[in-house]
Amino acid sequence: MKYFPEDLRDFPIYCVGIKGTGMTALAELLLHRGAQISGSDTPDIFYTDQILKELGIPVFEGFSADNLPPEASLVIYSAAYDPANHPELLRAKELGIPCIGYTQALGDFSSLGDSSAVAGVHGKTTTAGMVGSIIKGLGLDGSVLVGSGVSSFGGRSTWAGGEGFFVAETCEYRRHFLHFSPRRILLTSAELDHPDYFRDLEDLYQAFLEFIQRLPEGGQLIYCTDDPGALEIARRAAELRHDIASIPYGFTAEGPFRITDHEVSQGFQRFNLSGMPLSASRGQGPRHYSIRIPGKHSVLNAAGALALIFGIYADLYGNLSPDLLSSAAVALSTFGGTTRRSEVIGEAQGILVLDDYGHHPSAIRSTLQGFKEFYPGRRLVVSFMPHTYSRTAALFQEFARCFESADRLILHDVYASARETPLQDYSGRALFEAVQNHHPDVIYLPRIEEAFLPVRSMLTPGDVLVTMGAGDNWKLGRRIYDSLVSDGTKNGRG
Repeated sequence: MKYFPEDLRDFPIYCVGIKGTGMTALAELLLHRGAQISGSDTPDIFYTDQILKELGIPVFEGFSADNLPPEASLVIYSAAYDPANHPELLRAKELGIPCIGYTQALGDFSSLGDSSAVAGVHGKTTTAGMVGSIIKGLGLDGSVLVGSGVSSFGGRSTWAGGEGFFVAETCEYRRHFLHFSPRRILLTSAELDHPDYFRDLEDLYQAFLEFIQRLPEGGQLIYCTDDPGALEIARRAAELRHDIASIPYGFTAEGPFRITDHEVSQGFQRFNLSGMPLSASRGQGPRHYSIRIPGKHSVLNAAGALALIFGIYADLYGNLSPDLLSSAAVALSTFGGTTRRSEVIGEAQGILVLDDYGHHPSAIRSTLQGFKEFYPGRRLVVSFMPHTYSRTAALFQEFARCFESADRLILHDVYASARETPLQDYSGRALFEAVQNHHPDVIYLPRIEEAFLPVRSMLTPGDVLVTMGAGDNWKLGRRIYDSLVSDGTKNGRG
């Protein structure tokens, strides 16, 4: 059953938990389609409060059955709330107003037109952000939803450039992406994650294959050949679906999206695509595609973003011109990252502070390697907080060996999920003891509150401090940066 009409103009929708990143983003896209949006959330202040205010969306602070407008035709609710006991959702049921979760609403929205999904265990947020930056730069008639704030969107998670097509970051957890109706799927990576849900790697592979089965005849699977999991899934998909196009990208890819001429210099990574030459061959325009964020994995993400954009353009608008390729390269170069993905917090007193969401061993390894290459000659000091006991237990030995690029490592306690029981054999201290066997300079500071002074005192000019993980140690990096700025101002230094 579909809950959105083809024409959303004046269609009244109420959003429970509207301040969440995804909910605010979806509300903005629905508003741009003409829907009447209102909603509710806790009184806590989030960065999305300002976005909702700018959009003119009325928001109730706190939850009450009286908040629900009786004229609402649909209620969308965050996964944080249970329809069985939430007062507004119970009232909606009494009034006979349909209620759907966020992932189903996103899926229904995708069915309204030409939609593409960015999927994968790693890289999907950055890749989707790059896609949106290119769409914005080219002025295309399309919209994008990303799972984090994007600098080139003014810190928002959406770019609403039109209704011609839609691109969204989609999530494999609990097979949420099976609600989505894609014409194209960009698959960045696939390896075991979310062990609290996926039984094993094969279960995760099957989820992605189920998603690919949702592609229509003539659909496209764009996949990264440098990722073993994505490569394996694409191989299996080719056996199951002879009616879709498989488009590889990467350093090892065959075809137009093979990455060549990669170099790192002066704060940029530059590369070319074997079958997408820029106009520089005729002495015009940029000579390379370029990005100003670190890591070879970021170059892979950029190549995937270009492959998806060029696929959409060819399907909807026709042939790719040299001028279009050059304009796409310029647009890509403006991408400055997304919140918590290689995010630059700032530099003060010669110390650069970064924050990254990497919480899986392979993402940690590739991201730290990228930082070492991007900031040559600088000491890399890394604060890492493990996220969930289930993930720490399932990937314990991989975690113990993934920090080799860090010059100094600080480990914290596990940031636990509310759904799980602590496992002492896979605690923060247990991981610290395991990492000691593989890293020469690691310390254990369980609580971020007690880590501030020791970490602040160990930093010297030239260092790069990275807070990493899906926990809350990002607060440590911001506090340290604020103190560096404050001390520098007091002492007359920048």
